[in-house]
Amino acid sequence: NIKAGGAEFGANPESAAEVTAAVKAATSLPILVKLTPNTSDIAKVAMAVAEAGADAISLINTLKGMAIDIAKRRPLLGSITGGLSGPAIKPVALYMVYEVAGAVEVPVIGCGGITTASDAIEFIMAGASAIQVGTASFTNPRAPFDILEGIRQFMKKEGIKDITELIGIAQG
Repeated sequence: NIKAGGAEFGANPESAAEVTAAVKAATSLPILVKLTPNTSDIAKVAMAVAEAGADAISLINTLKGMAIDIAKRRPLLGSITGGLSGPAIKPVALYMVYEVAGAVEVPVIGCGGITTASDAIEFIMAGASAIQVGTASFTNPRAPFDILEGIRQFMKKEGIKDITELIGIAQG
């Protein structure tokens, strides 16, 4: 949000709920809300958007980051900051999926650093009922298919008949 000085309305439970309710009122389509990790309490934001009508919650979006061009002595990006994604954010994303899945009743979609079947399984065990693959697809366009096959192999090896047996199992 450039007009508000880069403010992220998704970092605040009240403003995130307000936007969610407005979108929900404008359509009969399912509403999936993607949450920013740049907040002090991800569970509060998740509960607010769920109560406002979100049909599912996807998380996480990118973490704030920046790079500096040491030759020019200036930020590398014209907007100063950018979004960090890929494998580096997986531990943060996994933690936040775990927190949100334990706090809301709507489905949780996990994303952030998923590059292998093991990564995907971790997110599912943390409480994700679906996962998204992004950055891994840049280096391996078959990554989603490879991950799916790896999940199938894991389930067969472990004697798991239905993936729902894994959803949230790490929650205790």
